[in-house]
Amino acid sequence: MKLIEVNTPDLAKQFLGIPLVIYKDDPEWIRPLDKDIEQVFDPKTNKAFRHGELTRWILLDESDNAIGRIAAFVNRKTADKNDQPTGGLGFFECIDNTMASTILFDQGIEWLKSKGMEAADGPINFGERDRWWGLLVDGFYEPVYCMNYNPPYYQKLFESYGFQTYYEQHCFALKPNDELDPKFKEAHDRLMADGNYNAEHIRKNDLAKYAADFTAIYNKAWAKHGGGKTLTNEQTLSMFKKMKPVLEEELIWFVYHKGEPIGAWLNLPELNQYFKHMDGKFGLLQKLRFLWMKLTGSCHKFYGIVFGVIPEFQGKGVDGLMIWAGAQKIISLNKYDFMELQWIGDFNPKMISIARSLGAKKCRTLITYRKLFDSNKVYKRHPVLT
Repeated sequence: MKLIEVNTPDLAKQFLGIPLVIYKDDPEWIRPLDKDIEQVFDPKTNKAFRHGELTRWILLDESDNAIGRIAAFVNRKTADKNDQPTGGLGFFECIDNTMASTILFDQGIEWLKSKGMEAADGPINFGERDRWWGLLVDGFYEPVYCMNYNPPYYQKLFESYGFQTYYEQHCFALKPNDELDPKFKEAHDRLMADGNYNAEHIRKNDLAKYAADFTAIYNKAWAKHGGGKTLTNEQTLSMFKKMKPVLEEELIWFVYHKGEPIGAWLNLPELNQYFKHMDGKFGLLQKLRFLWMKLTGSCHKFYGIVFGVIPEFQGKGVDGLMIWAGAQKIISLNKYDFMELQWIGDFNPKMISIARSLGAKKCRTLITYRKLFDSNKVYKRHPVLT
């Protein structure tokens, strides 16, 4: 076996194609759009390159057939927010062969050590945690858009090498038409009767307002979480504009108190229900097909990407107000029959409790692993949020 560093367009194309070998007989795998993977490795599109660096390799067998790949990266803005400088490993694919996976892991970790790192998290993204994050260990059915998917044997490859669970990532599923717990209606009615609260879904013609509202909520509710960062209005507006072609107004909700934003619930149509027909491409023909499928209502699933209430209003029933108001509108659309709440860390018991109170059932588990390079150091899992 031999490793080749990816440093030419041809090798980058070969890197992109390795999953076709791994998943050729897996009917549940949905090929990601090529552009979504390529953007991670493009300094022009991935802002993580402004304060980080990355390299990647392909593993070939004795007949020069590609049998694995891995990327290693350092994000200087987050690397030192741990007990030790921690880099990342991601975009790992490998045949079911411990020798092959060991060669890949060894190469990635040696590179990280050369950059001053003392630990590695994986498999993770060189970028935000909302995509390509964690190893699937339960729930091997069609992945949602930009979610990691892998064969079950990958867990053995990671754990036999010495990776330990840093945190588990739980996804929850429910049917939107199922009856909600009456306590959500009670919270909705009680707060609405107060006269100082209101809930509303976004409107595409006023994205700048909702982007600013989301920025205010995010910076109060999430930015202090591990690995989190503050957002600017410009960043959020850019994100909303990118989502605009696919978002549905009735799936994104805000709660206000005396006109000030205090809670947000963001959902999107499950785009892989479209992209699974695209074979990784998104050229003109695929875009036309996407528009046709969108107009004909081909997607009956949506997924939750963000849900939260600012600390000052937690425990007051604001989550119930938002859930009840949103659910009634979504049900009235008579369009969606399945919802998946995207991963909630096991370090976030409050959000897990909300998911379960909705009647949602755990449908997938992913794991973010960590490996300390010095085995004498004390291993610590992700701290629990309070």
